[in-house]
Amino acid sequence: MPLKGKKGLIVGIANRKSIAYGCADVLRSAGAELAVTYLNAQAEPFVRPLAEQLGSPIVVPCDVREPGQLEAVFSHIRREWGRLDFLLHSIAYASKEDLHSRIVDCSQAGFAMAMDVSCHSFIRMARLAEPLMTDGGCLLTVTFYGAEKVVEEYNLMGPVKSALESCVRYMAAELGPKRIRVHALSPGPLKTRAASGIERFDELLERARDRTPEHRLVSIEDVGNLAAFLISDGAAALTGNIEYVDAGYHIVG
Repeated sequence: MPLKGKKGLIVGIANRKSIAYGCADVLRSAGAELAVTYLNAQAEPFVRPLAEQLGSPIVVPCDVREPGQLEAVFSHIRREWGRLDFLLHSIAYASKEDLHSRIVDCSQAGFAMAMDVSCHSFIRMARLAEPLMTDGGCLLTVTFYGAEKVVEEYNLMGPVKSALESCVRYMAAELGPKRIRVHALSPGPLKTRAASGIERFDELLERARDRTPEHRLVSIEDVGNLAAFLISDGAAALTGNIEYVDAGYHIVG
């Protein structure tokens, strides 16, 4: 069990099909102990049973838009564990109106909200995690190929994820002296609740299946296996990477 004894925070589980849940399930199977957050009271009945199945001793609310909630999560971890070895940031948000419009038509407020929830929240988590990672650690977030190339219907989330990927590189450089490693997981298209907000997403899935060298879609377990490796001591020499787990989707023009 390569992660036995490691303690980590999982932010972004919405249901059993979430990327965050796929990662959490693999990480728990590898021996890690997990703290899990849920968005709000409406989400709690869907997330808490999953957290209980994962044996999570810490299950707390976290809406990064609510002042003080994120800080409260890390205060709880400090009291309960006194340290943190890794975290997974798997949250993103854009209003439907802005997500479905052209970039040139998105609102200033909508752009700012998407950047805050999807990108700046990862920076905030890193800042709060840093003092708890006294023996080093690993920070993971989730991106998509639409950050690098134009993907039809991805729209506003393209530049937002591009900013997130740039933050990964800068944070890796800044936190490296403390042996805190930073990566972005870049899965191929996955049928999650968040992705369902993208127009004509089923068509995107089929195009992805057709263009990958393996002619298949990846699973949330595939993403979890990559996360487990990056968190493990076997990846101690890796940091600042955009790690693709997409059956080769990104290499085909």
